[in-house]
Amino acid sequence: MRKIARIVGLLALLVFAAVLVLRFSPRPPDSTDPAVFRGDGSTLSYCDAHPDPAGPFLAADDIPVAHTPGCGYETFPMPILGECAEPLTPGAPDLRGLWQATSGMVGHVERIEQCGNRVVISSGGVIHDMRADGTLRSGVNDVSGAACLRIKVAAAFVDGALELRPFGGPVVAVSRKMDGEELVWEYAGKTSRLERICDFPVQAQTGGK
Repeated sequence: MRKIARIVGLLALLVFAAVLVLRFSPRPPDSTDPAVFRGDGSTLSYCDAHPDPAGPFLAADDIPVAHTPGCGYETFPMPILGECAEPLTPGAPDLRGLWQATSGMVGHVERIEQCGNRVVISSGGVIHDMRADGTLRSGVNDVSGAACLRIKVAAAFVDGALELRPFGGPVVAVSRKMDGEELVWEYAGKTSRLERICDFPVQAQTGGK
């Protein structure tokens, strides 16, 4: 028992140290395309939001990584990957769309964009732009929707789900997967089920991550 307690204590200390270092580390340079904030993404309809295959081809690498402005946007951003026509990477679940929670965090609204192995989730004032390649370097390097805390998270597609692991560690803190026509979101120990919607609700509650 003492050995286990020592291991748990050491892990807790390492996590605390990592959080402390990250808290005071500089944010990455803001490479967000200014056009993202020139319009109001909440006024768009999302039922036919996929790019036209006949249109100009943009790959995930052609589009700058987007970041949360300051501690959160005030106007819902325009799509980041809206002009991307790169096919989803093999094994990636298709999570694209505008979603609203009907259970769990009822009222939560989020937009998920995908292109290749890139995923962008916009909700609760934050933009989390990531590559689901399992590496911390290509994961979310931004702020959380709660208390504007700095986060670094590795993302990967695992068994049909998008899994997010803080600091690239073994713990899956957030996951999203499809169950029929519903999106199942596991976050903070709570399971929420979301339905795809076309238009942004007028009184949407966008808390969460």
